[in-house]
Amino acid sequence: MPSFDIVSEVDQQEVDNAVNNVLKEIETRYDFRGVPTELTLSKKDNTLSLVTGDDMKIKAVRDMLITHFTRRKVDSRIIDFGEVEGTSKGQLKQQVKLKEGIDKDTAKKLVKMIKATKIKVQAAIQDEQVRVTGKKLDDLQEVMTLVRNCDLDMPFQFTNMKK
Repeated sequence: MPSFDIVSEVDQQEVDNAVNNVLKEIETRYDFRGVPTELTLSKKDNTLSLVTGDDMKIKAVRDMLITHFTRRKVDSRIIDFGEVEGTSKGQLKQQVKLKEGIDKDTAKKLVKMIKATKIKVQAAIQDEQVRVTGKKLDDLQEVMTLVRNCDLDMPFQFTNMKK
């Protein structure tokens, strides 16, 4: 029986490239001269750590991150900005999480949405992905179109297509 998986994955290499491009831009920008700014990527935790001088600089780095992610074809909806906190040196820091995987609530919404269309497919939640199986490839393609057009504020990819 044909099937595919709906997943939400992050291309780590492209994220790394985007962060490096942001760091290069920070070095060349005039408004960041004399202001120590750190942007570090933790691939293990899927987080970014941002430390800079003031609130305006944090907003500028945030905009640069979104711009460079978009240029590298990484969906900017994976970025989850945390709270801005003060440091002991008078600077500001912010944790940025990169969302990967489909959480249980979103998976349940996906399954419910697929079942509501009355397309003859079965959708099942498996860890951080949703597996969709059906008898016809046309039905599976219809589900793909449905998922692409839904507004669940999360990027989805389709993997493991079996005929």
